[in-house]
Amino acid sequence: MALRVAKELKDGMYVNLGFGLPTLTSLFIPEDIDIILHAENGMLRYAGVIDDETQADADLINASGQPTSLLPGAAVFDLNESFTMIRGGHLDLAVLGAYQVSETGDLANWQLQGYHVGGIGGAIELAQGAKRVVVAMEHTDKNGKPRIVKQCSLPLTARRCVNTIITNLAYIELEGAGLVLKEVAPGITPEEVQANTEPDLIISEDLSEMEF
Repeated sequence: MALRVAKELKDGMYVNLGFGLPTLTSLFIPEDIDIILHAENGMLRYAGVIDDETQADADLINASGQPTSLLPGAAVFDLNESFTMIRGGHLDLAVLGAYQVSETGDLANWQLQGYHVGGIGGAIELAQGAKRVVVAMEHTDKNGKPRIVKQCSLPLTARRCVNTIITNLAYIELEGAGLVLKEVAPGITPEEVQANTEPDLIISEDLSEMEF
């Protein structure tokens, strides 16, 4: 999934990678493009994950708490500056994880039913401030229930904010007409994707297999 997300990155983009799966995208950024990674804890132009943690700086971590480093031209700043960048619409792309996404693009990604830990965090800002929001998640939950639903049953992070969904089964765009299935994972059929998706999908005329 992170490999497929990396294909959405274009030269010169300012990108925020959220907690968990989205963070892995930093490992697959093509070498021939320049992507400026933003972290809401106050970094701009940071690198991927450091393999050797003995070389890590405890003050330089990504959204998943993994050690990273700064690239030439990087900047560090406080939370006020960081969220001013987000709220000001300066991020081209935010990649977020999710528990549920509705057919209208509502996002629920901060609280599971029965678990009252943590808070909504920076996701609420990213979901509304980024020019484009890509959700990267497993297509179903651990019980096999769809994560793409007609209406979210979990607490919302933001409404009508998701533009693209990338899962282990499919690539789906949210368009005016609804959820458009544009790519299927290798070995997966459109029928299998629909069987694991609550809302009806629109099958693109140009449906293709995911390339990585």
